[in-house]
Amino acid sequence: MTTPPYPEDLEQPAYPEDLEQPGLVRTGRSTFVRPIRPEDADRLVAFVGGLSRATLAYRSLGPVIRARDDVIRRGAYVDYLNELALVALAGDEIAGLVRYVRDTEDPDHAEVTFTIRDDDQSEGFGRLLLEHIAAAARARGIRVLKADVLADNTRMINVFLGSGYRVESGPPGQIVHFDIAVDPQAQAVARAERREHTAVRRSLRPLLEPRSVAVIGANRSPLTIGHEIVANLLRGGFRGSVFPVNPRAGQVAGARAYPSVRELPEPPDLALIAVRAEAVPDVVRECAAAGVKAVVVVSTGFGETGAAGRSTELELSRFARASGMRLVGPNCMGVVNTTPAARLAATFSPALPTPGRVAMSSQSGPLGLAVLDFARRLRLGFSGFVSVGHAVDVSTNDLLQWWEEDPETSVILLHVETFGNPRRFARIARRVAPRKPIIAVHPGHGHATGQVDPGGRGGSGRRGDPESRGDTAGHADPPGPSDSAVSSLFAQSGVIRTRSLQELFDAALLLAHQPPPPGNRVAVITNAGGPAALTVGACVASGLRVPPLGERTRETLRTALGPGAEVANPVDLTPMATAAHYRQALDAVLADDGIDAAIVLFMPPLADKPDEVAAAILDAAEAAPSKPVVASFLGGAGVADLLHRGELVVPTYAFPESAAASLGHAAAYQAWRSTPAGVVPDLPGVDTDRARSLLAGCAPGPVPPRIAAELLDSYGIAVRDAEPGSGPGSEPRSEPGSELASESGSRLGSGPDAFLSVGADPVFGPVIAFGLTGDYADLMADVAHRVTPLSDRDAREMVRSLRAAPLLDGRVGGPGVDLSALEETVLRISAMVEDLPEIEAMELRPIRLLPPGDGVAVTRATIRLADETRKGGPS
Repeated sequence: MTTPPYPEDLEQPAYPEDLEQPGLVRTGRSTFVRPIRPEDADRLVAFVGGLSRATLAYRSLGPVIRARDDVIRRGAYVDYLNELALVALAGDEIAGLVRYVRDTEDPDHAEVTFTIRDDDQSEGFGRLLLEHIAAAARARGIRVLKADVLADNTRMINVFLGSGYRVESGPPGQIVHFDIAVDPQAQAVARAERREHTAVRRSLRPLLEPRSVAVIGANRSPLTIGHEIVANLLRGGFRGSVFPVNPRAGQVAGARAYPSVRELPEPPDLALIAVRAEAVPDVVRECAAAGVKAVVVVSTGFGETGAAGRSTELELSRFARASGMRLVGPNCMGVVNTTPAARLAATFSPALPTPGRVAMSSQSGPLGLAVLDFARRLRLGFSGFVSVGHAVDVSTNDLLQWWEEDPETSVILLHVETFGNPRRFARIARRVAPRKPIIAVHPGHGHATGQVDPGGRGGSGRRGDPESRGDTAGHADPPGPSDSAVSSLFAQSGVIRTRSLQELFDAALLLAHQPPPPGNRVAVITNAGGPAALTVGACVASGLRVPPLGERTRETLRTALGPGAEVANPVDLTPMATAAHYRQALDAVLADDGIDAAIVLFMPPLADKPDEVAAAILDAAEAAPSKPVVASFLGGAGVADLLHRGELVVPTYAFPESAAASLGHAAAYQAWRSTPAGVVPDLPGVDTDRARSLLAGCAPGPVPPRIAAELLDSYGIAVRDAEPGSGPGSEPRSEPGSELASESGSRLGSGPDAFLSVGADPVFGPVIAFGLTGDYADLMADVAHRVTPLSDRDAREMVRSLRAAPLLDGRVGGPGVDLSALEETVLRISAMVEDLPEIEAMELRPIRLLPPGDGVAVTRATIRLADETRKGGPS
């Protein structure tokens, strides 16, 4: 394919790599959306040449006139600012094209046109391209896209009307004119999320519920990866066809082998690739040509080997998406789906999970092997397990959307270091978590680079996408958030955070088999005093309470256990307790309105017939299904076989501390789930158009102080010095980068000084930090963190969550400060960060907190814009 020279009358513009995005159309088909390039000129000629007369008529709004090739080829040359074209690729061909041209007389308006290849016009390319061009136009200062559509072009009209954007149409006639406001209205966001959700699920069906599977690199020798994948597929009861591919073998694991994918009797839905790294690209291309819909690259030797390997795996991802395939890996251990619709064991793991209610995504292949083995020994059943490896395409975010609607999955486990698109993760997690617990293992300090600064100094971390954009070598990253901050950020998103795999599975055991408790009040029943004391301490450490029992409960216990029985909480049944005593005690405490859950301790050496005690516990748990019961048969490991009865399982732990910690996680999750979420309010005085115009003239890196002040003013936040005459309309009295007013300078009020900062965390995305300046943050680490976007409830809780909050609300040290003005400032910063993703870091310091009714005074602001090469993409 030839590449013509760039037209002499146009300066060669910089190619916007950040607009390269994988995409999914309505049918679940994969594609790759990117800006058009000069080398697409011949591809563009072929695209236009393949359009039907009807499509050309819709495109030209009248009689079909075939343009000359040189005119068509010139359409591949754009400046990416005043003229931009995006193409959606199907293999090496263009399936869809959208182009805007800015109005020279009205620069915040642009004319937009869509052209979709005839065979692809019912799949949803128009709606996908509209979302992409709207975001690109918005970032380039365009507010309205203008389109003229023939009245009988119902498909395109429905795309505009169903987009959720604010659309105004002209009077009905032969040609209908549309003005499409590209600001992301809530309705547009919601509709885009629904479209994405549907498309993701459809795209993953060939991966997780395939009708046929090929194993490329299948080996005749047992204990090799290719052989074990085939053997597991057959042993696991997969109902579809299994095709081993090996040019030198007639059979593998008893199944007929084939020389290549091209010679299979049918195109398989799924192909697992276990060949040398250097052979993988050719195999993926062969799979695309054969019509394979999803590939799992088990092979190693890619991103973990360095920059060259990383580049290769990213090219694999781009090719797969453009070819309509989804890709898992590379460097992964495969996919497991135990649901009746699949029975898929596409992995080389020697330990296959039993069917159950838990699904898990793991980034680590070797860890995945250990996880499956450990889960099997715990008797924790899985509905699905996906080892995503380097996650260059299919990611945890995608899998969350699959398991969100999977009726066989009730608990979702995550082992991830980073999320390719943290904003998307937070959005999906907040949607899924109210219905299905999400439990993530996250060790805390040093979990990854690019984290927010716990002191609120404004992190320089990448916003980013280590899964699809490469690393950021050479960029300095600040230290990560404190351990408590990480926990609060997970909690805000509804994700249960654990610090070890053992803790992850302990919490999963409970939530997979018992309901979360309605509150945090726990009764402890024991036949030994020492373990009971340990359990009480563990409950308190886990955020639980062990309150006194109600009088009616105590009376019931005295009657059942005898006048000398200890009827306090814990309830000590003594070493002579029988199964009947356990049943009576557990029935009584679960009937107590002041108790939300029960922990049952049993020391087998001190009592006979543990099977009868276990049966009594099961009977009591079955009689009170709304309150969870957990047990610790001290000295026994894992889930005791005795505490299983059909679908009824009472989780049992080797030590009571694990039982208490798991119950604490479940109680905190239930508290989050039952708490009103609040609303993200519409804020008066916000001028996003002005803000985007200001950003359009700024280069990556620090924003000049005057522009930073004007940006904040666009969101209703005034930056003012302690002296009159400062602010957005005046010159700062200090050099750029210095404080407009020092923290020790003149005071506008008697309240303490505070700061607000924004940094980018690789797991959560934009994070706002708030605290008081000086020793409160520096020595006491008294800083609150929240993930954007913030609701009014988030802002209120954030401001009031500091240990120093009594200084703010007037409980100590004076009348307090204007909390409502402070909360509104927090909400305005959240809105600004959400509207302007170019902002990588921001800090307002100091903020003078004034008495009630006097507002707040921001005396200095610094803003830094992200380098386009460090922005994240979707995952």
